[in-house]
Amino acid sequence: MNRSHFYAQMARMKLIQRWPLMRNTDPENVAEHSLQVAMVAHALAVIKNTLFGGRLDPGMAALRALYHDASEVLTGDLPTPVKYFNHDIATAYKAIEQNAEQSLLAMLPAELQPAFAPLLCGHRDDDYSHLVKSADMLCAYLKCEEELSAGNREFAKARERLTAMLDARMNDEIQYFLEVFVPSFSLSLDEISTPGF
Repeated sequence: MNRSHFYAQMARMKLIQRWPLMRNTDPENVAEHSLQVAMVAHALAVIKNTLFGGRLDPGMAALRALYHDASEVLTGDLPTPVKYFNHDIATAYKAIEQNAEQSLLAMLPAELQPAFAPLLCGHRDDDYSHLVKSADMLCAYLKCEEELSAGNREFAKARERLTAMLDARMNDEIQYFLEVFVPSFSLSLDEISTPGF
């Protein structure tokens, strides 16, 4: 039986730092971010299904989100201003990401690859991709909120940019998440703790 390096590579997600050009009061790595995006994607799917007539599998939403930045174990996290500086750079980076995804998929035993392909090679235009992108943006917005609440003005412009991006893709489940869950992110531990716990 051949050995696979796939999970050794996935374990390196914790080594890839996000927001590399920004001063962070609380550094964030890709593993932490991916976990949060998975939880938010799951929540968005549940909200959509429960309140707005959706028919998504929340488990699949969470799984797709969990692997949405997996290619960064090979590419690193390219800062957004660089990644989207112009069309040529964005196109070239997308090709690099797709190559990295295929490289990760190839690390798996051949018999397992069909099950992982939909998770690793996520450049599709479907409901799950849109939902994961929304969750990704929400988590970046939450990071900005946390940094600003800690007095770090470095994230003010990023929050403005993310607010505009969320407004552009606004739907019922995003609005619900923003109204119900986001306000707590600017509160202290004492303010969000359950009395008597």
